[in-house]
Amino acid sequence: MTQVTAWLEQHGIHAVTAVVTVVFVILASIIILLLSRGLRRWLTYVRGPLHLTYETILIIGRVITAVLWLITIFIVLSIWGANLGGVWAVLVSGITVIGVGFLATWALVSNFTAYFFLVMWRPFHFGQTVELLPENLKGRVTDRNLLFTTLREDNGSVIQIPNNLFFQKIFRVSGRAAVGAQDFPEYGDTSPNLQQADA
Repeated sequence: MTQVTAWLEQHGIHAVTAVVTVVFVILASIIILLLSRGLRRWLTYVRGPLHLTYETILIIGRVITAVLWLITIFIVLSIWGANLGGVWAVLVSGITVIGVGFLATWALVSNFTAYFFLVMWRPFHFGQTVELLPENLKGRVTDRNLLFTTLREDNGSVIQIPNNLFFQKIFRVSGRAAVGAQDFPEYGDTSPNLQQADA
């Protein structure tokens, strides 16, 4: 142990700092692992009501894990006495550029926001018929994602309605909600989103 300490000090590394770093990284690894598992279980639990796909759950989990590891790296750099002022400046600048880019594409942002309100408010369900007025766009709800709600007309045509239009237009809802893929035999559509409509 003495030789290891002497070697560390010879290379300008304090033994206490090294030990604290190792302990912190181990604890952070355990905490991040537990949080990731807990988040994955929670997302799997709410997957049905929120109509989340498996890919969406994976992406959310990976993003949150990456953010936690980024915070861990910053804390380790602080322990080693690194000046993070420049790093924070670059990070804030990058976030600002990304924010401006999102604002420039306000339609995407408004569709994302509208999607979450539609999921929480649930004005219509899969299988119900929605008519958008005064355009007279009408069809059964067969799918919904972050950008569009899919309506299938009686003749089999598919209409993609931007989610934010449901907050700008008057719409009429009729019919009963689907209880599973068996409610769409005329379309032959058995996609996972339909099967989990009422999961």
